[in-house]
Amino acid sequence: MAIDFLLAVFKEREQAEAIIWEDRVYTYAWLLERFAYWQQRIEAEHIKPGTVVIVEADFSPNAVALFLALADRNCILVPLTASLAAKRATFIAIAEGEVTVGVDQADVVTIAHLDSRAKHPLYKQLRRSGHAGLVLFSSGSTGESKAGVHDLVRLLDKFRVPRQGLRTVSFLLYDHIGGVNTMLYTLSNGGCLVTIRERSPDEVLAAISKYHVELLPTSPTFINLILLSEAYRRHDLSSLKTVTYGTESMPESTLQRFNQLFPHIKLQQTYGLSEIGIMRSRSKASNSLWVRLGGEGFQTRVVDGILHIKAASAMLGYLNAPSPFTDDGWFNTGDAVETDGEFMKILGRRSELINVGGEKVYPAEVESVIGELESVADVTVLGESNAIMGSIVCAKILPASTLDEMQKKALAADIKRYCGERLERYKVPVKISFTDDHALGPRLKKTRKLS
Repeated sequence: MAIDFLLAVFKEREQAEAIIWEDRVYTYAWLLERFAYWQQRIEAEHIKPGTVVIVEADFSPNAVALFLALADRNCILVPLTASLAAKRATFIAIAEGEVTVGVDQADVVTIAHLDSRAKHPLYKQLRRSGHAGLVLFSSGSTGESKAGVHDLVRLLDKFRVPRQGLRTVSFLLYDHIGGVNTMLYTLSNGGCLVTIRERSPDEVLAAISKYHVELLPTSPTFINLILLSEAYRRHDLSSLKTVTYGTESMPESTLQRFNQLFPHIKLQQTYGLSEIGIMRSRSKASNSLWVRLGGEGFQTRVVDGILHIKAASAMLGYLNAPSPFTDDGWFNTGDAVETDGEFMKILGRRSELINVGGEKVYPAEVESVIGELESVADVTVLGESNAIMGSIVCAKILPASTLDEMQKKALAADIKRYCGERLERYKVPVKISFTDDHALGPRLKKTRKLS
């Protein structure tokens, strides 16, 4: 069985804490018992190997046990969370869902059989191999959501090597490659998965304090929210050893501020995509954006400034789009990078690049500079089409305090002046607008859309 190595860890750690959910502790012995229960229930429900099962859940004890039992049954799992509720029907149709399993907020499970039959060639490939599958939808932040089909056995292989067992917050979502990675890493090493009711700074930091969490995997946007809310002043973070961040570009000003406030916490940049899985990484330093990527099963190369990756854990392909891989297995990530020996700096998605009269502007660089101003709580930089220059740089500002129109004009002038002193002229925002909220998507990443 593909998950035998996980079950062996569970048996060795039977009395240890596996999951904390709604202030209740669930041991590895409980997880083993619940895994066995779901094995029997899946059999009783006539859910056969190769069945496409839509699992609508967030991290909860039953959601974790079900994931493992369905994987053991060699089903094809399609996790969905409430964050993508508006696209639920579309995603189920794309995935050709045959069974839905819903896990509600009380951890109660409902199972329903659908009329559709999944016939996609990638599913047939999984069934022929006798392997479990995993379908992950992209956020669609740069276009339509794509459904990537993974051979779950390949994804599980990287977790066979024992590493450090840590008490970890399940911040990244159940239907996100980072969330799946967090769950499997934590459980394969006998750690404890600490779940949260909501992904707010106070809720997350309260859980860290209460349950002595050691690892927080999160996004740069959420790190900025922690700083802005000053929730760290209300909670004891002495147990926290490491904060990992990925999914989007990190503004250097945010990185530096967090590092100065918490010099005892290691900041580690991670890198992964739905198409290739999560790579091993090592930051040059906690206050550095330079990172070394790779590890067993991964190869990297840079072509015309863009990162390409070949991965043993790469998906089989998309359900609703052509294969993005070259004939020899390389994947163009679309991420622009600089290199310095074995380290690289990720500049941002090529699709987000702003072309100003032939000059390249990466939003994260401008956001980092504007973010240094105490009068700015948050900033999102994006491009707007322009007949003369091709594009111009625009900035949406969330002020640190409520401002009237005169004060907004004054702040806009300050921002332009400050940027003019620190950036090349073509990178200085031409248009500055103001907003009352953070530009957050459902997965707590910035959304770069003109309003």
